[in-house]
Amino acid sequence: MKILCVSDQIDPLVYSTQAKERFSDIDLVLCAGDLPSDYIDFIVSTLNKPTYFIFGNHNLTEFGYYHKQKKHTGAHPTLQRENPIYDMKGSFGGVYAGFKILKDKSLSLEGQNGKKRPLLIGGVSGSIRYNNGLNQYTDRQMFFKLLALVPSLFWNKIRYGTFLDIFLTHASPRHIHDKEDPCHKGFECFNWFIKKFQPTYLVHGHIHLYDMNTPRKTEVGNTTVVNAFSHTILELDYRLKTGNDRTEQ
Repeated sequence: MKILCVSDQIDPLVYSTQAKERFSDIDLVLCAGDLPSDYIDFIVSTLNKPTYFIFGNHNLTEFGYYHKQKKHTGAHPTLQRENPIYDMKGSFGGVYAGFKILKDKSLSLEGQNGKKRPLLIGGVSGSIRYNNGLNQYTDRQMFFKLLALVPSLFWNKIRYGTFLDIFLTHASPRHIHDKEDPCHKGFECFNWFIKKFQPTYLVHGHIHLYDMNTPRKTEVGNTTVVNAFSHTILELDYRLKTGNDRTEQ
């Protein structure tokens, strides 16, 4: 299974008339935040593959349609009102994965018992709190949001033999790909999540790669943490139990 991961900037290799041919073998698209909605819509319309997205700490015009917001005094004055939650499941053609555990039955995998099972995807939106802006959280706040996902994760373990395949985030785990400035510090609770639930991949954005030779992949136990900045391609294959067939470009 080939996965196109994108985040943080419009990549001309993706936003191209050649995208359909260039990414013809893609099975799944993951959008790790800070992307314009029309860019996500273009990807969905062009590739016509299952697409999951979360919100980052920018490009939050539509955030209020997914999360009821009270008056907000942060950096987004257009959202300084109470917004109702509308049914946005079909928006941009993608599926919002923020603070959810989802099952994609259109993308079946071979589990360790040899039986077919759905792809298991989880996600959280947002970054560490640095200026009290929208979709920013303290580490403690994010930890409690992760705790709310635990019952669904244990149900996955009981039913499918694994907690999660992919965890989609905007921020990175603390001390893995993150920076020391207040805006780009990662979440320590993501390290706890990796240790406890061991997703095959944690895919994040938020950390720009100004030198494209900078490593974007880090192995942490049984989990590969991947920076999706601009775009990258992953492969997921459950025919091998060891995970040694996982690659990243």
